Formats: sequence, structure tokens, C-alpha cells
Amino acid sequence: MHLKQYYLGCLAHASYMIGCDKSKTAIVIDPQRDIAQYITDADAAGFTIKHVFLSHFHADFVAGHLELRKKTKATIHLGAQAQAEFEFEAMADGSTLELETVKLEILETPGHTPEGISIVVYDLEHDADTPKAVLTGDTLFIGDVGRPDLMASIGVTAEELAGSLYDSLHNKLLTLPDATLLYPAHGAGSMCGKNLSSDTVSTIGAQRANNYALQSMSKEEFIAIVTANQPVAPNYFSYDAMLNRKEHTTLSDSMANLKPLDLKTVLSLVDEKEAQLVDARLPSDYADAHMNKSLSVELEGKFATWAGTFLDPLKPIVIIADAGTEVEAGLRLGRIGFDLVAGYLEGGMRALAEAPEFVGNFERLSSGELERRISESKAPLVVDVRTPGEYASGHIPGAINIPLNAIRERAGELPHDQEVVATCRTGSRSCTAVSILRMQGFTNVGDQRGGFVNWNNGSRAIEKCESTCGS
Repeated sequence: MHLKQYYLGCLAHASYMIGCDKSKTAIVIDPQRDIAQYITDADAAGFTIKHVFLSHFHADFVAGHLELRKKTKATIHLGAQAQAEFEFEAMADGSTLELETVKLEILETPGHTPEGISIVVYDLEHDADTPKAVLTGDTLFIGDVGRPDLMASIGVTAEELAGSLYDSLHNKLLTLPDATLLYPAHGAGSMCGKNLSSDTVSTIGAQRANNYALQSMSKEEFIAIVTANQPVAPNYFSYDAMLNRKEHTTLSDSMANLKPLDLKTVLSLVDEKEAQLVDARLPSDYADAHMNKSLSVELEGKFATWAGTFLDPLKPIVIIADAGTEVEAGLRLGRIGFDLVAGYLEGGMRALAEAPEFVGNFERLSSGELERRISESKAPLVVDVRTPGEYASGHIPGAINIPLNAIRERAGELPHDQEVVATCRTGSRSCTAVSILRMQGFTNVGDQRGGFVNWNNGSRAIEKCESTCGS
């Protein structure tokens, strides 16, 4: 038996391939949408991918089940409670898939979603009776459990799902031996939980001992804990959760539309099709010169998360990026189902060299300059766009907190007749905030270079809140 984990850091997503040497069959679990690595590894081992499992309908990315079906004719397997437009094999609690050296046993583990399953893996050549591993999807993470609120809009409440999650954990997963290896679908950085570890593998025993949500408590106490203080889900989560149920365009077909566009075509798309401009360059480059009405989301940061928060998946998108990074930006949008990418601005910002009327810029203040301006009579309003928890742990004195995911809706709270300076942890989210405020008509707005990390490294004054501050 072969079991390999594939970890995609930009989405904090883990997928898996299990192979059987004797039958030369491979199974892929929770695949990302770009499937080349699974095909390459299967071919190298002489395996044929015949099965693909989804532990549930993921909300934070579009899975690659349709891509694998198209490429390999693999059978798609879902939990018995799943409803989908495409043909699949429903896997009920206790059902199995057995190859010559591998057996998979399905546990229905609702809670994060109603249709969620976990997959218990047996290595039949070594111990046919004791599970080797369990793939828990978003039901049980390392250090946390799946949040129960994402699917609360489909007719079941977060509290009801949390109750199901408690039962799934205690009646199913925690009955497995302590030595069972635990492989989740996400790690630290995912918004599918609130306390995920950066580790990518653990054991049932380690989680039984150390996971806060698995400690001794009543069902009512568990429901209260896991429904509290969950991060705000990006806007695209509900879109992706529904898209994963549907027949839809495959990534290869979507990426085939990614092409260079001249400036005239881009301007026409903006005027006639309400095309959205997303600039994937570094914040420093964006501040120096950017195309007006463009959204700044740094490619090397949480590009998919923030692009998915602020872009509309049903409107065309044009990418502005450094040469050679345009395809990567398009791929990251494709991974979250944003398939209406019309192309990218040919030549990047060089295309605007003779069109300065379409170019904007703004000031990035050093921590020292910001400190000096705060002390003046006409001090700027400092807006900290980090999460409430980050803000509470330490912030620039006098700064107000409007988390980035709320900046568009709460822009009306900010003055147009006073300088506004956005700040975050390192200067990436603040640049995104400035781009949004500029699109909403703010002209006297900039951000702090280096963010709170830079401010704090200079031993400058900070404020803290005794508990999470209101925002």
C-alpha cells in the first residue's frame, strides 16, 4: 500500500493518493483542481486512477473530481447523504472499497457538512484488522474540528450541525485506536476552522489528548465552544460549495481562455462587460503605479482567499501581473472556481506608459513618518484592517479596527476630509484596503509600510485590549 499526501500551501489544503501495488490501482481523495501531479505520480508507479473520493462538498476550493473523471474515467464517490448533478457512487456508513492490499471503510461523519465522510484505511498486507490511518476531511483537524456554521443556510442550523459533529467525533472517530494516523484535509491558514495546527499528520491518540474540542465536556458545552468566534467566511465559500455539487467547466478548459489583452481591449471590457481588474504584484509596486479601479491582492500572499472575498465570480476578470506570473494568478483563481478570467493585460503596467490618465499611486508611510504625523494637529485616521483578535493583542495607539473583509461595507464610516492610513501586520492587507477605498472615491488615503511588525520592532508605543476589542 502506498499513501501520499499533497499539501497546497496557498490554500492550506491536503489531498491524498492511495495506491495498491498488486492491482496497480490508485484512489485520489479530495483532489485539488489542477490534477497533473496525481496523473504524473500514478503513471510513474504504474497505477491507474480508478476512484476519486470527496470527503464533503468543499467550500474553500473547487475540487478536481470532474477533472479526474474526464482524464481517467475514474468513479466519483461521495457520502450517502450527498446530492449532486453528476453521477457518483454513494458510500453509506460501513461501506467498503477493497483492493488487493488496501481496504477503505467509510464512516459517515456529518457536522462540518451534512454529507461529510471520513475514510478509514487498512493496509491488508500488514494488519487486516487494525486501521493504519483515517482521512478525516474537514470533520477533525489537527488541533481543531470543522466549523459547523458554513452550511447553516441550507435548512439546518449551526447548532444542529455542531451536535452532529459531536456525535461523529465521539461515536465514530474517537473509537479508532490511538495509533491510527490522522490525515485531515486542511492545516493552519484555512478558514474551515479557527485553531488549526501547522502539522500535516497526527494520530487519534495525540488529538484525543491535546485537541481542545475533544476534551471532556457535555454536548451542550461542545456546541457552544465550536460555534463561537469562528472567522468570517470569504464570500466565495457558498459559491464553491454549490459549484462542487454541479457539472461545470474543467480547469483545463477554463485556463485555455487565459490570453494577453491589449489596453484598448481591457478598457472596453471594463466599460461594456463590467470586467474586474485584479493586480497581483507586490504592494510596493502597486503603490508606485497601478491601473485605476484595480484591486490589489498580492500573488504571494493569500491571493485566492482575498480575491475570492472581493471579486464577483460571475463577472469577467482581467489580471495585471509581473511578466511570467500571469498563468499562476489565473490558476489560483481557477482553483476557487473563478473561471471567467478574460485574460491578462499584455505587458503589465508597461502597457500604460503612454496612458497616464489611467494610472494612480499612493503614499506608503514608514513607521517613523506615521508616528510623526500622528503627533501633529492634523493627524491621520489610522485604520487597522487586521482581525479583531490581532488588533486586541496590540495596535498603534488611536487606530480604529475595521477588518479587511468588512472594509468595503464599512467605508462609509471613514472621513473624506481627513487623511486615512491603513495598516495591517506586514503591509499586504493594508494595500488591498487602500485599493478598495480608492475605488470607492477616497483620494487622501495611503498605508503603512511594513505594518504592525515594523511598528513594534521599533519599540514604539502600542495599545492592547483586555479582551477582543469591538470592531
